[in-house]
Amino acid sequence: MMNHRLPIALVTGASSGIGEAIARVLARESYNLIITGRRKERLDTVAEELMRTHQVHVHVCALDVRDRAAVNRCMEQLPEPWRNIRVLVNNAGLAWGLEPLDEGNPDQWDAMMDTNVKGLLYVSKAVLPLMPKDGSAHIINVGSIAGKEVYANGAVYCASKFAVDALSKGMRIDMAKYPIRVGCLHPGAVETEFSLVRFDGDEQRAAKVYEGFENLVAADVAEAVWFMLNRPPHVNINELTIMPTAQPSAGIIHRKPL
Repeated sequence: MMNHRLPIALVTGASSGIGEAIARVLARESYNLIITGRRKERLDTVAEELMRTHQVHVHVCALDVRDRAAVNRCMEQLPEPWRNIRVLVNNAGLAWGLEPLDEGNPDQWDAMMDTNVKGLLYVSKAVLPLMPKDGSAHIINVGSIAGKEVYANGAVYCASKFAVDALSKGMRIDMAKYPIRVGCLHPGAVETEFSLVRFDGDEQRAAKVYEGFENLVAADVAEAVWFMLNRPPHVNINELTIMPTAQPSAGIIHRKPL
């Protein structure tokens, strides 16, 4: 039997990396969870572990946030006990390619814009009607330091994350009437599958991104999300930037000699 007294959180991109880590922290803090992602088998594995370890309930919805119809269908088909979503974490996102603009791949551009920007919009639009309007609801959008500072060869990814920053600011204004709190978290270098995706599965090239310094890990970002969510109702963390100590800005990392 589902414990209806526990709040419900929806986390996108929860099959791995930051999204999975956020789901783990929220389960630890006694949230029932709706987790989404493209890899159903992986989502099912995460769900089973969280339910067993934390005695919460987890509803799996395998989808690609770029697919507006699939997003809407997932929300429309939620069983009644799941239709009161207290927390939304828009985490799904990707970087693909690292070339100057004139050498870039438009298919990669489309994937980044469709996932990082339009996917966030589709999910938010579908979830908002299911969020309480009593001051208890909270949206966290996972942005990036690339949404605050542009770096070489990352123009389109940076543009997509600048859009996340702008959308978060606009959402905060639009949602203040309810009120629904809206925050945006901007991480620096986090070792996840991020670089593996960016470099088309090239493990050697992806590994070099994190050589010579202590990067953030997904759990660092997840704990920052929990800090933002766990403020008293009259406090909203509008935005939070979290960086490795070795990374003072987006394009600079101090690496130790190998």
